[in-house]
Amino acid sequence: MGSIQSHFCPFTCQLYDYHFVNENMNWTEAQQFCRKHYTDLATVTNRTDLETLKTIKGNSRGAWIGLYYEPGVSETFHWSQPGLEFNKTNANWNDGEPNGGKDETCVALCADLKWVDIKCTAITFFLCYKDNLSSTGQYFLGKGKNWFEAQEYCRNDYGYTDLVSKPHLQEIQRDCPGENCNKGYIFIGLFRATWTWSDGSSFFFRLWDEEYYDDSKKHHNCSMLTENGNWSVDDCGTRHPFICYQDHVILITESRTWEEALYYCRHHHHDLVTITNLDDQRWVQEKTKNATTPYVWTGLRYTCTLGFWFWVSDEVVRYKNWASPEQVNECDMSGAMETGGEHKWVKINDEEKLNFLCSK
Repeated sequence: MGSIQSHFCPFTCQLYDYHFVNENMNWTEAQQFCRKHYTDLATVTNRTDLETLKTIKGNSRGAWIGLYYEPGVSETFHWSQPGLEFNKTNANWNDGEPNGGKDETCVALCADLKWVDIKCTAITFFLCYKDNLSSTGQYFLGKGKNWFEAQEYCRNDYGYTDLVSKPHLQEIQRDCPGENCNKGYIFIGLFRATWTWSDGSSFFFRLWDEEYYDDSKKHHNCSMLTENGNWSVDDCGTRHPFICYQDHVILITESRTWEEALYYCRHHHHDLVTITNLDDQRWVQEKTKNATTPYVWTGLRYTCTLGFWFWVSDEVVRYKNWASPEQVNECDMSGAMETGGEHKWVKINDEEKLNFLCSK
């Protein structure tokens, strides 16, 4: 293989960015504008994104974002844990549940481990887990947070992985508080997808204002960023400024060797994609849903001479998401991502032909 020169960014390479448009349009007009001039209305994946939106919005009282509700469309349950499918035949609903519809879209446990759907903004107990539940201390029972805060806490604090999901529920009987169904709930990582991102993304970061649950707004089906930075809803025909996003990741569904993919990206776009943190990982794995190969190439490469993995953008490999511990004694290997399951990284001989992800 020829020499692979780095193709680094002078600043941190962002996988997407936001643009505030200070023109009053209804939601559909705003969506069309964003799709014409950028990628789509803003998709928000985490609290860092939200802080960025609040900054660029400035003093504007409100701005459309890309989340909307389409009445009559099938509403499905999903586990928060990436790659874990919800099987309704294994559900453990309490009598009469789920019954909350659009207003109760997060799931909690009763003390007897039955499931109930409740408001995501309820303040209650929650349960985090770590990947390995075979020893003590691998889960954490917290309290005093809504579902979104609880999910963020589990994913970002103290090394936990996420809110608990179905495979772990049988392990937690001893950690449940003693309240009955009418007094205490414990959030788990199950939610009903009633709202959809304009670009079709499956991200479930939400920060609804309590105003969202106002009965007078039950027919308001488009979301907006409020003056205080939370999210509310409004009639889709109302005119507001809006926020678009520009995507800098593209899936190429042609199958090429790793080197061919590298030079394709550098000729037509910028480079093979670099993943530096969990938020990048979640953004990139969303792009793999339309791949035609079981893995997709990334910009991850192994050097036999120096004996380590590196990103071709010159980023150091700090964040890692390997399916198994790296075997560093193999040459001619490059890093690819699974297009299904948990989207783990694997090492594959770079002469294999796969779809690939470019940064733009």
